[in-house]
Amino acid sequence: MQVLEVIRPAAPMEFAGQYGTLNCYTTVRDAIEAEASNDSVHLFFPEKLQEKATEFLTGFRGRSMYAVKANPHAEVLKTLWVSGVRDFDVASIREVELVAGTLPDAKLYFMHPVKSREAIRRAYSLGVRAFAFDHMDELNKILEETGFAEDLELFLRLGVSAKGAAYELSGKFGAPLDMAPMLLVRARQVARRLGISFHVGSQCMRPGAFSEAILQAAAVVGHADIKLDVIDVGGGFPVAYPGMEPPALENYFAAIHGALDLHGMQDLETLCEPGRALVAESGAVAARIELRKGTDLYLNDGTYGALFDAGVPEWPFPLSLMTEDGRDASMELTFYRCFGPTCDSCDKMEGPFPLPADVREGDWVVFENLGSYGHTMQARFNGFYSETMVAISRETQISHPFPVQHDIAAPTLIA
Repeated sequence: MQVLEVIRPAAPMEFAGQYGTLNCYTTVRDAIEAEASNDSVHLFFPEKLQEKATEFLTGFRGRSMYAVKANPHAEVLKTLWVSGVRDFDVASIREVELVAGTLPDAKLYFMHPVKSREAIRRAYSLGVRAFAFDHMDELNKILEETGFAEDLELFLRLGVSAKGAAYELSGKFGAPLDMAPMLLVRARQVARRLGISFHVGSQCMRPGAFSEAILQAAAVVGHADIKLDVIDVGGGFPVAYPGMEPPALENYFAAIHGALDLHGMQDLETLCEPGRALVAESGAVAARIELRKGTDLYLNDGTYGALFDAGVPEWPFPLSLMTEDGRDASMELTFYRCFGPTCDSCDKMEGPFPLPADVREGDWVVFENLGSYGHTMQARFNGFYSETMVAISRETQISHPFPVQHDIAAPTLIA
């Protein structure tokens, strides 16, 4: 992003990385007014990220590896490192190169079950030794492209059945449970360290889903009759959104720890892969209203930008409003539909989005809890995208908060 000449708060925080130096402010209004951006503004709250990292590092009995796909911004990666996160789940060679270049001492786990041969070779040359697979051909590919290396840490991705997530992920990846013992036996013959992994689905609302998945994993290991070194319980840890109030994170940790103990896995090294749960609350996106047509709002960000989740799966985000002129907005709420800036009619977000009845052109709608799958989802279609990211430190209130009705429909959970 372009660094503007701005008046900074006293003792500003320094954030210098892949996208240039992030200007740091104490309020969102200060940031938006100083940046004077024609595009949406990405807001980063480093202290919130540090707090969430501490919650995982102290509450989870094992190693927490960050799922880089959720937000690969260099400043996010560096803040996690400073907070104590040392392990990173990468899914592409570009993510491997990004993290290796930004955090050379980090341990990388290439957990995508399907990788190109070039990606495997390049990752191994950069020091990656941990690879996931869910099929014999993928295992053979890993062995061939690493020269049948003897220092591999291999993870078999299991296709578990554990319901209760907003996004169910088992349909694309995961070895069938009846085939998994054979794959484990073969991997045990060539791996220095052998692990299993699974994913219960994104935004999992049931701690018991992890217990059920661990039960299935234990049965697979028992049938294979091999020595296992590590278990990766995946991601899926939830974040609170309007209409979705999950149990406390400690309940998930307790369910995982209890299931591991129950099935004799308490001595295994244990990993988890938080993405959304780690970074969502540390980010927000401020989108400006360019035009109002009744209850339709035309914004400078949309589904081709950071608001994909607000439009396609119709994810309900907490909202705040920053009025252009600092006026006190009406406490009367109206429900709106939003459109993004591109020419595509698919660039729309049905909502409904509850905002003050008197919102108008120039006001900024702040989509909160969008530190995950926001900035990283941007395309450059039609020339609309934003490279403006700022850090907000010691923020006490985003602007003028407006309550979101709790009867708004949440995404349908997989029963």
